[in-house]
Amino acid sequence: MESKTARLTVLIDPEKKKAFEALCAAQDQTPSQIVRQMIRDYLQQYEVDYATKPKIGAPGLAAKERG
Repeated sequence: MESKTARLTVLIDPEKKKAFEALCAAQDQTPSQIVRQMIRDYLQQYEVDYATKPKIGAPGLAAKERG
């Protein structure tokens, strides 16, 4: 898991932001959790490696990928 964090600022239409936040809340997740998962999925789609990428078959992988 990451030991340091960096801020990513995204400009989005206020109505989309409101709908996104509502959907996240309905799924009992934070917008940050969802965005982090989308970024991981995007990197995986293009087979991009990064330093904190979980190893295949690592114990607790499913729980770590949610946050």
